[in-house]
Amino acid sequence: MFDDIAVLLSHVPVSAEYQTYSNEVQVQNTLGKPTKKARELAFRHMSSLYALSPDVPVFRAFRRLWATDEAARPVLALTIAMARDPLLLGTQDFILGKQLGEVVSRESLETLLASQNIDRFSSASLKSFAQNVNGSWTSAGFLSGRSRKTRSEPVVTPANAAFCLFLGYLEGASGQRLFTTRWMRLLGQSQDRLEELATIAYHRGLLVFMNAGGVKEVRFPDYLTPEEERIRQEISHVV
Repeated sequence: MFDDIAVLLSHVPVSAEYQTYSNEVQVQNTLGKPTKKARELAFRHMSSLYALSPDVPVFRAFRRLWATDEAARPVLALTIAMARDPLLLGTQDFILGKQLGEVVSRESLETLLASQNIDRFSSASLKSFAQNVNGSWTSAGFLSGRSRKTRSEPVVTPANAAFCLFLGYLEGASGQRLFTTRWMRLLGQSQDRLEELATIAYHRGLLVFMNAGGVKEVRFPDYLTPEEERIRQEISHVV
């Protein structure tokens, strides 16, 4: 739903509350849906994938970074969707395991989803999910082509690195471990390049990154409320 989220965010200020997003989609019909039912379904899907609420830390960070770098937006949208959709997240290793130019068929994705969710979905549902998954990876630049999808290389920017580092931070990672999470692996860059992107992000004010003597420190000032930070620290001790 990249096109829809791009249109919606262009009409809604960064400080907007959840109800404002709802009003834009379901009342103002900013997305140009043909029926009331279509507007309701669009908002349901978008709020599921993106949250659309400043009360949710991942959306708050996503919205903040979205405004800083237009080139980062396709991968930003995919990343937050993966953080909120287990089916999409479950396809990460499969997609990243393909060589550039290698064909990725809908049928192979159906087989993967079926193996991960045995007897859970009908054949029709699996076909629909596979099409949606293909579309998500294509919108982000990891796949290219229309009917014949092939693995391609997406545009990755410092804002993407900042968001992936933040997701790892939320999961309790710190220091060097932040550069080896599944989120950073999504970007498909070498460790040196990831550190370079983090350094650029630091100079752009997107995070704090210190790297001296092989010791790395990454911080996210103002990304979390004090209560959210307390919860994160408690969870990280458990993890």
